[in-house]
Amino acid sequence: MATIADIGVSALINILSMLAFLIAFALLRIQPINDRVYFTKWYIAGKRSSPRNRGGGVVGKIVNLNCKTYLSFLNWIPQALQMSESEIIAHAGFDSAVFLRIYLLGLKIFGPIAVVALLVLIPVNASGGTLFFLSRDLVVSNIDKLSISNVRPKSYKFFVHISMEYLFTFWACYMLYKEYDRVASMRLKFLASKDRCPEQFTVLVRNVPHISGHTVSDSVESFFQKNHPGQYLCHQGVYSAKKFAKLVKKRSKLQNWLDYNQLKFERQPDKRPTRKTGFLGLWGKRVDSIDFYNQEIKDLDEKMIIERQKIMKDPKSVMPAAFVSFKSRWGAAVCAQTQQSKNPTLWLTRWAPEPRDVYWKNLAIPFVSLTIRKLMISVLLFALVFFYIIPIAFVQSLANLEGLERVAPFLRPIIEWKLAKSFLQGFVPGLALKIFLFVLPSILMIMSKIEGHVCLSVLERRTAAKYYYFMLVNVFLGSIVAGTAFQQLHAFLHQSATQIPRNIGVSIPMKATFFITYIMIDGWAGIAGEILRLKPLVIFQLKKMFIVKTERDLEKAMDPKSIDFPETLPSLQLYFLLGTVYMAVTPILLPFILIFFAFAFFVYRHQVINVYNQKYESAGAFWPHVHGRIIGSLIISQLLLMGLLSTKKAANSTPFLVVLPILTLTFHQYCKSRFEPAFRKYPLEEATTKDTQDEASSASDIELKSYLSDAYLHPIFHAVEEVELTEVKVDKPRPR
Repeated sequence: MATIADIGVSALINILSMLAFLIAFALLRIQPINDRVYFTKWYIAGKRSSPRNRGGGVVGKIVNLNCKTYLSFLNWIPQALQMSESEIIAHAGFDSAVFLRIYLLGLKIFGPIAVVALLVLIPVNASGGTLFFLSRDLVVSNIDKLSISNVRPKSYKFFVHISMEYLFTFWACYMLYKEYDRVASMRLKFLASKDRCPEQFTVLVRNVPHISGHTVSDSVESFFQKNHPGQYLCHQGVYSAKKFAKLVKKRSKLQNWLDYNQLKFERQPDKRPTRKTGFLGLWGKRVDSIDFYNQEIKDLDEKMIIERQKIMKDPKSVMPAAFVSFKSRWGAAVCAQTQQSKNPTLWLTRWAPEPRDVYWKNLAIPFVSLTIRKLMISVLLFALVFFYIIPIAFVQSLANLEGLERVAPFLRPIIEWKLAKSFLQGFVPGLALKIFLFVLPSILMIMSKIEGHVCLSVLERRTAAKYYYFMLVNVFLGSIVAGTAFQQLHAFLHQSATQIPRNIGVSIPMKATFFITYIMIDGWAGIAGEILRLKPLVIFQLKKMFIVKTERDLEKAMDPKSIDFPETLPSLQLYFLLGTVYMAVTPILLPFILIFFAFAFFVYRHQVINVYNQKYESAGAFWPHVHGRIIGSLIISQLLLMGLLSTKKAANSTPFLVVLPILTLTFHQYCKSRFEPAFRKYPLEEATTKDTQDEASSASDIELKSYLSDAYLHPIFHAVEEVELTEVKVDKPRPR
């Protein structure tokens, strides 16, 4: 069990790591050679084209030689706070702004709670004194003496904890209600203010039935002209074009080599670049490089034209899915939100995601296959969760060296060394857990893709949900159960069975020390590592040295990424869970969580403004999930507190908590009914209003059709727009 000294060692290590990361970032960001790593967003937006320091010749392009800038190397701190929320929405998108509000919500909820809990509960807990009289076989620390474990059984002081749980829950629900209302209003305002977008007029149709003698395109056109007369405008088919995609990739590489050689020739006009015609230019006849790549591209373009025509004519290349566009937003809303066929497994319609949000590989998965895939992934996820209990239990063995010492006495010389003991208990457990969780989001993302979701945003939300449930079971509940069993093993074996529930009740708040170390390694040092971007920095410089040949290569090498929702959202929700569970049990944990929320808000605000480039815009569609899991955290905290009080023989006070989960669920149901429709459906009233505004601007159906016709064309077809290829915009191939 980690002591205050162990926590101090962990805090020192993590604070020093934070400072080292922040100082390194402050110095690296002002170096011209790193400009594209730390200001990627501005380069992509076209508002930044070269490093700020141009003096000093070649050296000045690599190292900042302006000494004055080193004196103000911390000016990025106020700069990150200058941009308003409306400016962030315009600059980085609505998703980014809502993501930042989650951190503010954490501060709003836990800030006042921490003040009240520390002023009221800490004195109540510290004056209990029961831990001084427990069996010496039980492992306790000074931190545990500030928790509810220190209150004597049957004490009337438990009414203070119950009162605080009610107060904290009401405050959290009040802040959640205000935030849900605010985000829902912002979302509707954002959607209303958006200019004309393809997804506003388009519906994704899946499971198009096969009709003998008709192509998929004919079936789609006939069905929607019949069932949506006067509203159907056009449609875009979905193609299977793997071979064409390979040709596009090959052409991109050839074009890159051509650009490189042309740039090389511009720098040395008196010398034409040459290469050999053999494999990788290692042997064969030496030829002019520019002429060689021009001819290679020309030959490849002819192959692409043939392949594209083949795709258009081959019925097997057309998938049973299509993007159907309508003449008005109202028409699209009616289609997207209604059942199209008496057979509910055919003609499945839903709002089309924005073009950037489409996950093309899953568009044509049959309905039956989707059901089987989801069942299979559910079984695999269940197995994965329980497989990870093994490393979690190992982490707990590090966190509880006293128990390990009893089981393995031969480790006593190492464990008894004071500095090693503080390091192992105060720092290693959180680091080990972080390492075990490192590859998990990638595994869960693969599982979500197998499930068959058609949007990148949905893929990330489903992955985030899996990751959260995994952390709930393994990181939170697993740490408590495994840690309790291991830590109190000797006491369990040598005390009567009637004492076991009491020992478990005492041990649950004792896990606060482990979670404090985890918060510091993940929420303090980990967030500081996020702003440093050491891995992207090293990769960018290596690519620049060995791969980058053209401006196109340089843009690819920047790799700005986007907010990692599958990992950051579950981590955020875990901190909400820890805060709500321990706010009335071990409130000393709350200041550590507050530091995380404040520091993370600041860091991610900087990253959103300067680095991240969002892959898609979902208009805050993830918010209902965040709200629901915070509500779930409140209910878990209430149930755990009831269980804890039952082990304290507080029969007179525990029943007062029974009504609290019911009230919390009632509040959640009200919020769900009141606000969630704004995130799930598009009101016809709003659609009609926007359509009326369009009519005032005299936008004709012909102009709209031209605008929508290729909006959902597969990206590989857009990748070669400069090539004269066959028209495939609004596909209406006829059978020969």
